[in-house]
Parts: sequence; C-alpha cells; structure tokens
Amino acid sequence: MGPHAQTADRAEQLVGIDVAARLARRRGVEQSAKGRPKSLFEIGGEGVVRRVSGVQRRRQAALGHNEGRVALDARALQLDVTDPASIAAAAARIRSELGRLDVLINNAAISNARKQPSASVEEYAKTTRPSVVSLDEMRAVWETNVFGVLALNQALLPLLRESPNARIVNVSSGVGSLTRNSDPAFAYRSIFGPVYPTSKTALNALTVAMAIELEPEGIKVNAVSPGFTKTNLNNYRGTETVEEGVREAVRVALLGRDGPTGRFTSWENQTIPW
Repeated sequence: MGPHAQTADRAEQLVGIDVAARLARRRGVEQSAKGRPKSLFEIGGEGVVRRVSGVQRRRQAALGHNEGRVALDARALQLDVTDPASIAAAAARIRSELGRLDVLINNAAISNARKQPSASVEEYAKTTRPSVVSLDEMRAVWETNVFGVLALNQALLPLLRESPNARIVNVSSGVGSLTRNSDPAFAYRSIFGPVYPTSKTALNALTVAMAIELEPEGIKVNAVSPGFTKTNLNNYRGTETVEEGVREAVRVALLGRDGPTGRFTSWENQTIPW
C-alpha cells in the first residue's frame, strides 16, 4: 500500500482480512465438495503480514465459524502496490505455490497522505479543492489507488488467465460517481475533489477498460462500493460495520459464468451510476 498509507491503510487491512476470511469460508465449502485444494492468499500492506491465525479469534464471532479459522490453507503475503519489486515478488510466490489465481480483489487504498488526525473530512476537503490542492498529495494517493491497481493487475493477469473462472473486483466508492456528484442533492458532493474521490472515479474508468479488454477471455471485472463503513479511515463515523461492508465484494467475487462484467454495485447488487 505504499509509504503514505498511514492510518488509512489499517482500515483497508481490516476490510481486506474480512473479505479474505469470507471468501475462504465460501470457496472452502465449494472446493471441498469438488475435492480441490483449499488455498487462499491474504495480500496486504505493511503491518498486515502476520499469521492469518493471528486474526482468527477476532473474526470468530463475525464469521460464525465454530473453529474461527480463516481457511484450511490461508497464507499471508506482504505487498506494496507502489513498489514494482514487491509486486513481482508477490506474483512469483503465487505462481510458485499455487500456479494460478482465481480471484483478485483490489482493496488497497489510501484516502490521504497529509491529513492531520484532528482534522475532519470536511476540513481536509477544503485543502484539496482544485484551486489549492497539493500535487504531491494527489500523486501520493493516485499512486496507490489508481496506478497501483493497474500495476498489480498487469503483473497478476498471467496467473488469472490460468484460472478457468477468474474474477477481478476493484473496491471503489460511491463518492467517485460522476453522475451522483453532478446532482446538487448528493450528500457527499461538497467533498468531491482531485485526491481521494477522483482517484475512485479513475478506478471506475479502469474497471470499464479492463472489463472491455478481458470480456472475450471470460474474465469478469467489476467495481463495488462497501458503503460508508466504520473504520479509522473515517474516524469510525461510518454507518455500516466492516462485516456489512465486505458483503458485496464477496458476492461479486463469486459470480457464476453467466454473471455480469463491467458493473459498479453496492450490496445487494444495487447499481451505482458511473
């Protein structure tokens, strides 16, 4: 997630761990019935690399799993999406240990690089207006939220092509919707600016471009919004729990062969306009 992640990356890590756990549980049941090996990588930024078993007890109640396990064969993989060497190492390890990748969920993101802990979202937004925004601040966020996603997709695409039913899910945000922000009645219109919100707008555009390219190969690419989730990214002011926020990413990751591609949705399959 890069050196600028600060507190924001910890929020994304919590969401990422929950997504991984739920995917492991769902796919583990399906693969067990088919006699396939059950392996899953939890890919995260600095501070995430701990044994997945280290979060098992904290997730037991939320997952409703009697043994509190994330997966029968879960592996932590450290990754900095702004570092080409880190991306290459991650791809090499996945190829060496598993030989293919079935699902890639791009959850790594940061909301800012310089926001003071005491500043509110509204106060920070005033410093990121197009007329005054720091270009260094914008570059730092886009490096993770946009270029990092594309770099990781390019590196892992050969592994996804080895899968018979590959899926890519880009975790976006409704604040990046151009349609919504063009409506004066949209609740978050006042914070739309060139840093975090438009990085998600750009991610949405990447989602469409990737979906168009990969559709002939049967690889589905979609964007999802977790909603206003309670994490330290927003000082826990969100209205949804982490467990609620990850549901759509898991649903879309497990779409069948006849599922859609190139869509932007929130739970439960509610279309968000681009």
